[in-house]
Amino acid sequence: MPKDYTSNLSPDQFALIEPLLPAAKSGGRPRSTSLHAVLNAILYLVVQGCKWQDLPSDFPPTGTVYTYFRNWRLDGTWQHLHDYLRDRTRAADGRDPTPSEVVLDSQSVPTAPMVARAVGYDKAKQTKGRKRHTVVDTLGLLMCVAVTAASVPERQGGKQVLQRLHRLGERVRRISLVWVDGGYSGQPFLQWVMDTCRWIVLLVKRPEAAKGFVLLQKRWVVERTFGWWCWYRRLNVDYEYLPESSETMIQIAMIRLMLRRLA
Repeated sequence: MPKDYTSNLSPDQFALIEPLLPAAKSGGRPRSTSLHAVLNAILYLVVQGCKWQDLPSDFPPTGTVYTYFRNWRLDGTWQHLHDYLRDRTRAADGRDPTPSEVVLDSQSVPTAPMVARAVGYDKAKQTKGRKRHTVVDTLGLLMCVAVTAASVPERQGGKQVLQRLHRLGERVRRISLVWVDGGYSGQPFLQWVMDTCRWIVLLVKRPEAAKGFVLLQKRWVVERTFGWWCWYRRLNVDYEYLPESSETMIQIAMIRLMLRRLA
């Protein structure tokens, strides 16, 4: 019998997303792998931060688990699960599925030694690795993320992630305000967002005379989201060969967080 790991989905949590999982392909042998067990294995990896090869033996074979992870990234299953749960979580809080305000920020994290693609040096944070350009709603739920080399400036990365968000079309129809910090200051960036996305950028700067921690309007929301990610060891260092896999790992962490709220 598989162990009851703390990262496992409860039956109620799995039942919430089971209808959204891709059906088995027609023809050939019937599917013998439990999708519940596959999800538990992937969540174990994200929470505990282990290598794929070090998944406990009571989960399905590593190759099988990784194949599901990869295929669901390529066919958009993870994105679909995440967006569905975000809508449900916002509805449970009495909110419209589409937010009217979002918060933009970036987080630089080191990469593992064997990672070479999309790696750079962030001089401000003194970090060699990758940068997560992140947009969240006012509940701190992920709207969009773009992982780039850490050397990519905030404004350039901000344009990338806002373009992705804008391409969601109807799902972001109510957005009108984007809250940012001083790293996104400057009229060219503000004008670009207005011309490209038709959104207004509101800049919240830290008071110059302030010392220590200062609670900034709306800005603390995205910092709390970054704090949530610290509980997922796979996210503390970027181990993924592809930036796209890094983005998926972040979505999986948010999927687990929202499932724990809903069931």
